[in-house]
Amino acid sequence: MFENLSSKLNTAMRTLKGQGRITDVNVAATVKEIRRALMDADVNYKVAKDITDKIREEAMGQKILIAVEPGQMLVKIVHDELTKLMGAEAQTINLKPDPAIILIAGLQGSGKTTFSGKLANYLRKGGREVLLVACDIYRPAAIDQLKVLGEQVGVDVYSEPENKNAVEIAQNALAYARKMNKRVVIVDTAGRLAVDEAMMNEIAAVKAAIKPSETLFVVDAMTGQDAVNTAKAFNDRLNFDGVVLTKLDGDARGGSAISIRHVVEKPIKFISTGEKMEALDQFYPDRMASRILGMGDVLSLVERAQQVFDEEESERINKKIRQNQFSFEDFYSQLQQIKKMGNIKDLMGMIPGMGAAVKDVDISNDSFKHIEAIIQSMTIKERQKPDLLDMSRKKRIAMGSGTTVQEVNNLLKQFDQMRKMMKMMNNIQDGKMKMPNMLKQR
Repeated sequence: MFENLSSKLNTAMRTLKGQGRITDVNVAATVKEIRRALMDADVNYKVAKDITDKIREEAMGQKILIAVEPGQMLVKIVHDELTKLMGAEAQTINLKPDPAIILIAGLQGSGKTTFSGKLANYLRKGGREVLLVACDIYRPAAIDQLKVLGEQVGVDVYSEPENKNAVEIAQNALAYARKMNKRVVIVDTAGRLAVDEAMMNEIAAVKAAIKPSETLFVVDAMTGQDAVNTAKAFNDRLNFDGVVLTKLDGDARGGSAISIRHVVEKPIKFISTGEKMEALDQFYPDRMASRILGMGDVLSLVERAQQVFDEEESERINKKIRQNQFSFEDFYSQLQQIKKMGNIKDLMGMIPGMGAAVKDVDISNDSFKHIEAIIQSMTIKERQKPDLLDMSRKKRIAMGSGTTVQEVNNLLKQFDQMRKMMKMMNNIQDGKMKMPNMLKQR
């Protein structure tokens, strides 16, 4: 999402690279380009002006250390100011009451229902009993969608399809949650195509009736500056507790992520990418600033991996690697785990230095498909002992997977190289190896 902004910011700060010292002239030129980059990313003009004024003031007041170049110092200043702008510190949701009630608000199409499912999954994995509540009484598929998501993440869904009173549904759901000892109740409400009085009245009535411990406003990051305006309208009426930015993997300019905290003065609490239930991260302003500046976000990448990778499975794979018994079955299992982590291009963007490298590269989760097809076309014995694959078997596998014998040979060669590497690195600490070149497009 931040590729264009990252590129323009880095271009702007390149002005100072190689300079012996910071001066009024070179700082002014750099700050002007930074402001232009922010506005191109759809950051509110006043916000862009405020932050660049602070950057200029901070830069001119710095005494540059001998070991630090002016360009490096400016990168740190910009990182610090972006972090402050987006909230300085991460904010968690309030889960103290029992049950905790979380009210989800936002426009239709913002990703409220999908986020509700992701949040339920996130909290369930944290050891909490969660109940999802379907209070969207207008969109016919909303209840069914929530039920599908609830089944997918292993969480109960409360609904009253014939009841058209959202307040009653929410109150009845709360009574049911107490009876069933649910510790968290997530209420998914109705949205509209635009802010209107009827919607505001209804959600305000729901909030007054159930008194949620947390009200979250879900906003589509791809709507740019409109996202900020909508957030302000909702906050004026609901006084929500935090913001959730969805669709951060889309072709968005990123301005809403930078502006929204400053305009509504409410913290961004979660960011969501893609449709996968695991693709939800707590929002950390400093990590997001690092991603914007192309520094990556390794901590979020590790946390997402920890959510997905099962410890017992990792230990089993680790043991097989140590014994040089890593098979195609194990490799296939690892592929499925990696796919659960979210969009591959988004994940690669979290690796320092990789954001710019993959900016113009079309990387799809479908990159795995031909690899999976080849493995699935093998017999169990062939997956366990690839050495059995003679030309006859390779032809059968190629035909069954819709690939060519050459592609089968390429996969076998790459897999063999990976096993040799694993053998050399017999002291590795986990079973999650990098798989370079195995995700090439067909």
